[in-house]
Amino acid sequence: MAIYTKLSFVEVVKILKNYSLGNLNSLRGIKEGIENSNYLLNTSSGKYILTIYEKRVNTKELPFFINLMSHLSSNKIICPTPISNNSGTYIFKIKNKYASISGFVQGKGKLNHSITACKSIGKNIAKLHLATKNLKITRKNNLSINSWIKLNNSIKNKANLKIPGIHFFINKILQKLKNNWPNNIPKGIIHADLFPDNIFFLKNKFSGFIDFYFACNDFLVYDLAICINAICFNKKNKLDNQKVSAILQGYSSIRKLKKIELDALPNLLMGAAIRFFLTRLHDSIYLQRDAIVKVKDPIEYLNKIVFHNTTTR
Repeated sequence: MAIYTKLSFVEVVKILKNYSLGNLNSLRGIKEGIENSNYLLNTSSGKYILTIYEKRVNTKELPFFINLMSHLSSNKIICPTPISNNSGTYIFKIKNKYASISGFVQGKGKLNHSITACKSIGKNIAKLHLATKNLKITRKNNLSINSWIKLNNSIKNKANLKIPGIHFFINKILQKLKNNWPNNIPKGIIHADLFPDNIFFLKNKFSGFIDFYFACNDFLVYDLAICINAICFNKKNKLDNQKVSAILQGYSSIRKLKKIELDALPNLLMGAAIRFFLTRLHDSIYLQRDAIVKVKDPIEYLNKIVFHNTTTR
C-alpha cells in the first residue's frame, strides 16, 4: 500500500455517491507498501479501503483479483471483500486510473511473531490454498524466475553503481537456481506477498490476509518460502528454525506437505529472496519523487540471499 495518486475529501465524496456506504466522515492515505494507492475511508456505515491500481498491476487482470477475494470471503477466509457500486460493478475510473472499494479487515500487521503466531499463520495459509483448490480462474506469476533474470539485466548498470558487483553476484546465483528450479510440485493459487504488513492479528489472534494484488498460480510451497523469508529471520540475519518449523507444522496440520515440496524449499527460499531483493532494488532506483511511500530497503533481502547462499552450497 502507498499513495501515488492523491485524492481530496471532495473527490472521494463524489465517488461514494455511486455506493450505498453512507457519508464520508474522514479520509486517510495509507503509506505502507509499494504497489498501489490506498485510502482508508471512515463512513457513517463503517470503514472501507479505496484502492487505485498503479505500477505493476495489469488492469486486464483486475477481474482475477476481484473474483479471488470474493471467493475467499464467501469461503470463510478473512480478507478484503470487494464491494460493488449501485450499478453492480466493482471497478471504476478516477484520474484515468482504475480503482475499487473493499471491506476493512480488523487488526494490523505484527513485526515480531511468536511460535504460536507462526503456527497460526501456517494453518491459515493452508486454508487459503485449500479454499481456492477448485476455483477455475488463473493468473500467471509474472514475477517468477525468468523475469528475475530479465530484471537483473535491465538494471545492471545502475544497480552496480548502487552496490558494486551486485549484477554478477545475483546473475551467478540465478543461473544455478534456474538449473535446479522445481517443475513437478503441487501448484495452485497463492497469495505471493505474505509479508508481516499483509498478515493481520487482532488481540494476538490471526485476523486475516490483505493485499492480494500479486496473487497468481504457482507452487503452493513458494507461498511458504515468501512468508518464511519475511517473518522468520532474526536480527542477526539468520533463520529462526523454531519459527520455520512452526509455520510448516501449522500448514501441514491443514494440508500435509509432500516430501518433494520440502525438498524444493531451499531453492524456493533463495528464489523468493532474490525476487524481493531485485524488485526493491529496482524501485529504489526508479522511485517516483512525488509519491508518499514507505521505501523498503533492498539490503534486507540481500542479507537473506547471502544467508541462503552460505547454507545451501
